[in-house]
Amino acid sequence: MITGIDKVVYGVEDVEKCVRFFTDWGLAPAGEGDGDVRFETLDGGEVELRPADDPSLPPAFETGSTLRRLVWGVADEAELAALQERLAARTALESDEDGPGCTDPNGLRQGFRVTRRRDPGVAATPVNVPGRIGRVDRRSPVYERAEPVEIGHVVLFTPRLDASLEFYRDGLGFVVSDWYPDGGYFLRTAPEGGHHDLFLLTTPDGRRGLNHVAFTVRDIHEVFGGGLHLARCGWRTEVGPGRHPLSSAYFWYVHNPAGGLAEYYADEDWCTAAWEARAWKRTPENFAEWAIVGGLDATTRRQATPSTE
Repeated sequence: MITGIDKVVYGVEDVEKCVRFFTDWGLAPAGEGDGDVRFETLDGGEVELRPADDPSLPPAFETGSTLRRLVWGVADEAELAALQERLAARTALESDEDGPGCTDPNGLRQGFRVTRRRDPGVAATPVNVPGRIGRVDRRSPVYERAEPVEIGHVVLFTPRLDASLEFYRDGLGFVVSDWYPDGGYFLRTAPEGGHHDLFLLTTPDGRRGLNHVAFTVRDIHEVFGGGLHLARCGWRTEVGPGRHPLSSAYFWYVHNPAGGLAEYYADEDWCTAAWEARAWKRTPENFAEWAIVGGLDATTRRQATPSTE
C-alpha cells in the first residue's frame, strides 16, 4: 500500500531564489549533495532542488521551473516488491536513486521507495464547539510563521485524464474521493486517508504540467500565520486564506519560484471505505466557499490591495 508522498524533486532555473522561498516557507534544511539542495517537513518528507539543466533529472513535462520527480512511499520492502511486480505488468520500469521508477501518462517521472517519513510529534490546537470543549483556560496560538508537517498532495494538469486515472487508480491502487465529470479526479492512495493525495485536472487548452504542491500544517491558525509570514517576506499570494467545499480544508496559495503554486492547508476530510464519492459541477463556488484573492496585508491583517499586474 502506498502511504503518501515521500519526496518531490524540482528542476529550477534559479536555485538561490528557490532556497530562499522554501526557507521562508518553513522547511528545515536537510543538506546539500552533488548539485542538489534538500529540505524536509516535520515528518521527514523531502523537497529536493536541482538546476533545471541537471542531466541527472528525468525529462521535464513542461517548460521552465517545475516538478521533475514525484516519489511515493510504501509501508515496507514486501509492499515495494509487490508494487514493482504489479507495475512491471503494465508499464516499463526504470531504476531511480530511491528505487524503481516509471513515467505516468502525463510525462512525469514517478518513484517508489519504502517510506522514510516519521511521526512528526505535533498536534493541532484543541477547538471549543458546543457540547465538546477541547481547550480550557488556554488561548489559541498566533503563529508567526508555518512549519509544514508533511507534503500532503500534488495537483497536476493533464490532457490525458482517462489514461492518467487508469494509471493511478488501476495501476497504483488509488481511490477516487470525488470528481468533476470530464474535468478532474481527487484521488487518495488508500481506502482510508485524507481526502486526496493527488488531483488530476484538465484545462480547456489541454495544458500539461504542475498546478501546485500542497503542504499540511497543524490547523487554521498556522494557515494564517504561514500566509502572513510569506507576505512579509515579499512572496506573492495567488488566493487565500479560504476554504474548499471539496475536502473541507482551509488553504492559502502562494506563487512558487520552483514551479506552479505552493499551498498551506489544514483540516481536510478523513475518508474510509464508507466515504461516498460524488460528482461535482466545476464552478468557482465548488473551488472555494470563501477566499481572499491576493491574500492579506502583512501589516494591517486586512485584505491586501489587489494587484494591478
